[in-house]
Amino acid sequence: MNTRSLMDKLLQSGQQFLDNQSNGSKSGDNKIGQFLTGAGGGALAGTAVGLLLGNKKARKMGGSVLKYGGVAALGAVAFKAYQSWQQNNQQTASQAIPQTIDRLPAPEAELHSQAILQAMIGAAKADGHINDQERLLIDQQVAQITDDPELQHWIDSELKKPVNPAEIAKLASTQEMAAEMYLASLIMIDEDSFMEKAYLDELARQLKLDGSLKAEIHQAKNNAVA
Repeated sequence: MNTRSLMDKLLQSGQQFLDNQSNGSKSGDNKIGQFLTGAGGGALAGTAVGLLLGNKKARKMGGSVLKYGGVAALGAVAFKAYQSWQQNNQQTASQAIPQTIDRLPAPEAELHSQAILQAMIGAAKADGHINDQERLLIDQQVAQITDDPELQHWIDSELKKPVNPAEIAKLASTQEMAAEMYLASLIMIDEDSFMEKAYLDELARQLKLDGSLKAEIHQAKNNAVA
């Protein structure tokens, strides 16, 4: 499977529309800020990522998700958060360069991609909105992105699994991967939703994320989509 390629295509699924809106906007009309909170989310709703988010969240958060544009961008944000935490955390003995997905060779990056995508899907299911019909629509969208039957089956299996942050957290073999998975989950949830916020808090607990690292990830995420 080539999960990284699929992740890139998922995160880029509405990027072209965003670029067209930005390039074609006129002063006072169709401004990028309007796109990020309104029409863009509506356009995103028909994509695989939009279906994962759900229509309401797609309208509210679509532009923020699109800002990442690919796995490397997500990894870069996680790198900044992790490095900042590393430099500021006096209890951290090692100052080694964080090994986030944007800085790894292909085989290791693929493992990170699988864990990140599983985290994204888990977070998307936290509000319980993905029913059988939506799952089929997501399957159809994924089939348009990749013709790899193994990958399509893997996605479908992940969508069918019950929501379990403890199982998701077990995929994190390093702190850097934990930071990436938490960031990927963070961009998929609505923090105003009690159910989704509770899921995110439990995921952080299961990932054993240091509180200051968690705060750095939130800050890096906000800076990235500002």
